[in-house]
Formats: sequence, structure tokens, C-alpha cells
Amino acid sequence: MRLNPALIVITDRAILAGGSNLPMSDAVRAAAAGGATIIQHREKHLEGTAFLREADELRAALERSGCAFTVNDRVDIALACGAEGVHLGQGDLPLSRAKRLAGDRLAFGVSAGKNEWAAQAAEDGADYIGVGPIYPTGSKENTRAPIGPEGVAGVLAHAGGVPAVAIGGMNAENLAPVIAAGARGVAVIGAVMGAPDIEAAAREIRRRIEEAGA
Repeated sequence: MRLNPALIVITDRAILAGGSNLPMSDAVRAAAAGGATIIQHREKHLEGTAFLREADELRAALERSGCAFTVNDRVDIALACGAEGVHLGQGDLPLSRAKRLAGDRLAFGVSAGKNEWAAQAAEDGADYIGVGPIYPTGSKENTRAPIGPEGVAGVLAHAGGVPAVAIGGMNAENLAPVIAAGARGVAVIGAVMGAPDIEAAAREIRRRIEEAGA
């Protein structure tokens, strides 16, 4: 796999550093310094030129950090800004079609919190899958019922060996059970982006992930 999914930090301007005016470029730089392995740019309010402009800024901020940059949904934006990958939800462009557009230039993560979604993602060649929501979360609207750590193992049984990343209410205190269940990493929003010290929050989560054996 081309990306290391140990700690994916997803951007969210609405909760950034408790409502501060911190530039997003500084936030992602801090997350990377703390040990984030992927920054996933997810800003639903941005479209077209504005999305590309910010993607360019964040990609530049992560230069030489060792942290990969991916975007939600938009294969075109990812290719235009030089991102390493794209994360696709179930309502987005199908992975098989996205790979036709990108060839081997992008890695792909796919939201796959159901057995059949995981099986399809594996068949289509996903680099990793996002499994969840694990716990209740206030970061995203219209989420499904939490599946708990035990749900990770169930989905993995249908994933054909594709690495899984646990998402949904994840933080430093509750990640160990999902790693024990077979997840290769976690994806977080509020636990890092909403923290007063983004770098320290990312560092603690990464430490706990490694401590748990991922």
C-alpha cells in the first residue's frame, strides 16, 4: 500500500482549535509534526476554485513533512494539486470509475462500514477502507448507528486483506480496542482539529496507536 493509514487527521474548519482563527495550513502542519500520517482535506462548504486554492495551500504546507495529503471525493482536485490520494464515500464517484480517471497516480480510501461495502472496495482495489462509525460522534451529520470495536472484525472478514482504518468518535482513550480488533489505524476529526494544542493531541494519539500494536 502506498499510504500509511496509522493516523488520518481530517480537516474541519468549524471545530478548528476550539473556534480559533488559526490558519488551516498551520493546523495541518502541526498535526503532521505530531505524527499524523495522512491529512484528509474534507471541507464540504468549499467548491471548485476555492477548494483547489486551499488544497494547494495545504499540500504546500505538508511539503517535506513526511505526511501524505488526500482530499475527499474530488479526483480532479487531487490530481490538480498533486495530492497522494482521494477518500471516497459511498455516495461519491465509484472507485472503479475513479481509478480509470487517475490511473496509478492516486491511492484510494473508501468508506466501507458494511460487509458488502468492504467486499466491493476490496474487489475494486481500494488501498484502505474506513470502517465506522465506531463510537457516537458529533463531527458528521447523518451518521449510522455505531458498530463498536467488535464491528471492525466483522467488516474485516469481508475486506479481502485490505487495511482498515477506524473512524467515528475516535480518540486517544478509546482506540486500543479497535487496533486489537484488527484496524491498522484510526481517523480523527475533533480529537485533533478541535484540540487547543493540535500537535500535542496528534502526538498522544500516535503514541497510543503504536502502543496498541499498529
